[in-house]
Amino acid sequence: MQTPPRSCLVVDDSRVVRKVARRILEGQGFAVREAEDGQVALDACRDRMPDSVLLDWNMPVMNGIEFLKALRSEFGPNQPPVMFCTTENDISFIEQAIEHGAQEFIMKPFDEDILVSKFTQVGLL
Repeated sequence: MQTPPRSCLVVDDSRVVRKVARRILEGQGFAVREAEDGQVALDACRDRMPDSVLLDWNMPVMNGIEFLKALRSEFGPNQPPVMFCTTENDISFIEQAIEHGAQEFIMKPFDEDILVSKFTQVGLL
């Protein structure tokens, strides 16, 4: 019996970023869903929890940290693994993301090597 592909929810208000991440992750065998803001992402998680989340910080409606807090409050502290992917490079943003339950932090712009490396580090590849 074949195991279903791992899933990743890519959350970013940029269609281009979502498309690039989708291409890379699908190339690694992931089934990818997309969300353009944190509220859409939270609804998607309520519908079907992904195996991982690639999360932007700055988005309309509900930003990344608000989504992460809501996700962890509703579903617990560890699942699914969340990787922030943002242009915010101040150490305080990284600390805040980790404090609220993110497993990893990726700087934009990213490429396939960076994304695959981070997913490997948290045991998703």
